[in-house]
Order: sequence, then structure tokens, then C-alpha cells
Amino acid sequence: MVDVGEKPESNRVAIASGAVEMAPSTLALVEKGKLGKGDVLGVARLAAIQGLKRTSELIPLCHPVRVVGTGIELGLDHKRSRVTIRAEVRAFDRTGVEMEALTAVTVAALTVYDMCKAIDRGMRLVDIQLEEKRGGKSGTWKRQ
Repeated sequence: MVDVGEKPESNRVAIASGAVEMAPSTLALVEKGKLGKGDVLGVARLAAIQGLKRTSELIPLCHPVRVVGTGIELGLDHKRSRVTIRAEVRAFDRTGVEMEALTAVTVAALTVYDMCKAIDRGMRLVDIQLEEKRGGKSGTWKRQ
């Protein structure tokens, strides 16, 4: 692991996004809450929070960080037939929370897949990426 012991603690923010592409008929069932496993978006939101809290257990050499807040948004994009996912993670620590935000999005996407796979095995997890990070020595970075 990188030694972060000498780095000052500061507010850190990371925002990540991604999506799960699916058949329009699957998206309609997600919207209506008509899947056997329950509320897909609600369960995926909880899974995202659980995932971000366990990032350091899942990613080798990733420091545990003190997360102080998060915002997880899931939505339906009918035009592109996908569930959209956005995670914002905030921490006060010596290292950033980019991995936590990316893990939150990925775990949410995997949860959507798991809850819908019985009716649509052709779903795709797409566009998982860091959108922005703030804080620390390197300052602010935003995807162009």
C-alpha cells in the first residue's frame, strides 16, 4: 500500500457513473416493479452503499477511508433502454474515494443484473467511469 501517513486529512469527493443496458421489455418491468425479486432500484441503491463501505476489502492495496456521506441515484433512460447509476461519495481522510464511488456504481449494476437475469441474460454493464474527484493534493479533476 502507498504510505499516506504524512498526508493531511481533507474533504474528498468522488463521483462515478454507469448503466445497465437491457431490453425495453425488461426496463418496463423494472419501472413497474413487476420482477419477482422486488424493487430493483431500491435494492440496487442499498447494494451500492454496502459495496462502497467494503471497497478496501475487495480491492487489493486500497486504503479503508472514513466515508462521511454518499448519494446514490438510479434512474430509467427509456430512450437508450437502460438503468442509469450515479454515485457521489464524500470522506474526510488522507486519500481519495474514487474507488469507493466506482465500486458503488459497479455493485449497483451487478445487483440490477442479478435481479433481472431470469428474464434478460443479454443485459450489459456499460460506461462505468469516474466523472469527477475533488480534494487532496491533486485538487479537482472532471471528465471532459
